[in-house]
Amino acid sequence: MTHLWVRAESRANEERVGITHDGVARLLGRGFAITVEDSPTRVIPTEDYRQTGATIAPEGSWRDAPEDAIVFGLKELPDDGTPLRHRHVMFGHAYKGQGAGQRLLARFAAGGGALYDLEYLLDDTGRRVAAFGYWAGYAGAAVSALAWTAQRKGGTCPPVTTWPNADAMLSECRTALSDSPRPDALVIGALGRVGTGVRDLCAALDIPVTAWDMAETASGGPFPEVLQHGLFFNCILAAPGVPVLVPRDAGTRERALRVIGDIACDPDSDYNPVPVYDRATDWTAPVVRVHDAPPLDVMAIDNLPSLLPRESSDDFAAQLLPHLETLDRLDAGVWGRARETYETHKKETGA
Repeated sequence: MTHLWVRAESRANEERVGITHDGVARLLGRGFAITVEDSPTRVIPTEDYRQTGATIAPEGSWRDAPEDAIVFGLKELPDDGTPLRHRHVMFGHAYKGQGAGQRLLARFAAGGGALYDLEYLLDDTGRRVAAFGYWAGYAGAAVSALAWTAQRKGGTCPPVTTWPNADAMLSECRTALSDSPRPDALVIGALGRVGTGVRDLCAALDIPVTAWDMAETASGGPFPEVLQHGLFFNCILAAPGVPVLVPRDAGTRERALRVIGDIACDPDSDYNPVPVYDRATDWTAPVVRVHDAPPLDVMAIDNLPSLLPRESSDDFAAQLLPHLETLDRLDAGVWGRARETYETHKKETGA
């Protein structure tokens, strides 16, 4: 019997979950064993999972889960160096040279477990089967618009927190922009999930968008057009071969650019296409100012969909559920490919 253990998220400001109570009920009906950890912050209450018949376990008890349990979460585990003996389904952020990712791979190697990275669950055409990208783009565009209005008033973007729904987020942005002219925006990666979310938010706020995708960036750069827009949104994941989109010295150049929304947010990667900053931002300080006169702010929150936890959870869970139903065949399909990716990177790092 396949045993799925849904862990509570340990990261601050993380209310999302990768499976809803309806999804749990569906897996239970297929003969899965399901354990769900209690969580005081999860957007779906523990009681909803209890009513499905799932076993409820204390928060953080995944460490003591049975050896054959598949531990399922979204964001990172506590970075405490302990060996990892289970198979984990999560966003590992471990395959692009990130320091924390290398430590994570070493922990799996030490404990004999394995990583099934949600970012690398790919169908047979190489396309991701489930992603939070749309809501990352939508929320990232909203926070960047708030940063732009705050900058015009002489400040920086104030702290943000979860919105109850997308309508509430949009309403706050409209109020903030009510007495301001609209900036123009350039979106690179405009045709993907992330870029679509950015474009939809901008359209709702009447922010004009120049939409670029692979054809417009095929030359490899440089791309002076980036500096000619008030807002720039990067929706392209860091990877070998991705060009530099914003030059390192962008702050000192003549530019209209005032706010960069780096939705992809890979500042620790060797392939970061926006090398004007070196750390992610967070909810308490949504932007980092990388130049003063004229100001240039970078919004690089790495858990943007968490700002809309219910909508993003429902969307992602619906995409992923058909693949969770195949967890009893871990050596095949999306799971087999994810395992191969893990094994390849583990060897490359010597873990």
